[in-house]
Amino acid sequence: MAVESVGYSLGVTWLTLYDLRALTTESLGLRSTPHDLPPPGLGSSSPATSSTSKNPSPKYRLTPQPRPAVSHRHSPLPKLPPSFGKNQLLPVSNSTRALLESVVAKFNAPIRYAFAYGSGVFEQDGYAQKEGAEKPMLDFMFAVTHPAHFHSINMQQFPGHYPLYSRVLGSSYISKVQEIAPGVWFNPYVTIEGVTIKYGVTTVDNLCADLLNWRTLYLAGRMHKPLRIIKDDARVRLTQQVNLTSAVRAALLTLPDSFSETELFERIAGISYTGDPRMMLPAENRSKVTNIVSKQGPQFRELYHRLVVALPGTHWTPSGRIEQDTSAKARSAHLKKLPTGLLERVKGRYSGNPEVKELETDEQAYWTKMAGDEKLSEVLRTELGGIVRYPATVQTLKGIASAGVGKSVRYGSAKFNKWWAGS
Repeated sequence: MAVESVGYSLGVTWLTLYDLRALTTESLGLRSTPHDLPPPGLGSSSPATSSTSKNPSPKYRLTPQPRPAVSHRHSPLPKLPPSFGKNQLLPVSNSTRALLESVVAKFNAPIRYAFAYGSGVFEQDGYAQKEGAEKPMLDFMFAVTHPAHFHSINMQQFPGHYPLYSRVLGSSYISKVQEIAPGVWFNPYVTIEGVTIKYGVTTVDNLCADLLNWRTLYLAGRMHKPLRIIKDDARVRLTQQVNLTSAVRAALLTLPDSFSETELFERIAGISYTGDPRMMLPAENRSKVTNIVSKQGPQFRELYHRLVVALPGTHWTPSGRIEQDTSAKARSAHLKKLPTGLLERVKGRYSGNPEVKELETDEQAYWTKMAGDEKLSEVLRTELGGIVRYPATVQTLKGIASAGVGKSVRYGSAKFNKWWAGS
């Protein structure tokens, strides 16, 4: 499939290693200040540069010594054009930026890509703070190259972040648990720089795979919503642009020929909650999606405006309404460029339809027939729920293993309170 060009060529031959069918980039660069750019030197960029000697930590009997990283040969990644993916660099206040950067800088273990997200970074409706009330926990996600190496160093520096039993079993055990889909290990309710944070650890490979293919949507869905990049990585920025474009395509296929930008944002923000068991149990605020979009409209607009208008058949009016061509031919162009994790499930749903099955030899007719089905929107929502449900359930159970019983109960209680407030 052809890659949609938006004014310049990336000029990197390794793009063929990925399924970039959905790639659409903006043709206009954003105006940004130096404060908007993630500092390139923040933290360690490779295992060789990390050292625990900067901040000597006491050696604990139950904490293994840091293990050396395993050397792997990777083809060098060229730098992307400076204007590529600028829509991802959402600004925050100087005080918030300084706080987020100082938190990540505290980690001696090597982090390749880091971002902060959630109500602690961008305001959400329903989270008005009373005087003296506890501030929301800051949420971080770290993408690393060698998880066992990261956890080995991190346990040496911050043993209290890990339950006792995981320190006994060591970093190899932690990395094995982390590998279980959706591939994330969380350490919640830890204090750094005087603030309470929760941070997840995943690998760059796992992150990029989900951004491209939507096999779990656990990470890709989180990155559909506004976030603040703290440590940037060219490979992640590229695949994130694909992920954002895929979210636009999926949303457009479930929307009519004319709709408001708020409807678009809510449809995109709701992708990761479709099928999430926490939304059916007393474990999440039922108004979560509305609360996010109502306060973060400017950030959503910055993320998606250029991507929407770059797609054929779409028009974003100055009044904030969006119009699209909903003909079967136009919708087929979006449908066949959806991520493979979703597209395979959709094709499977239509495989039993004899009218569609007969057209498999005629590719254009095949896609047009599916895109013209009036039940396509319902099929997409059902299959998105099918993707999200299992990984979200598994990660909830993994939380007990990674956080320990005490922190899990505390976290569950906080979620219950949010659900009660939303009810």
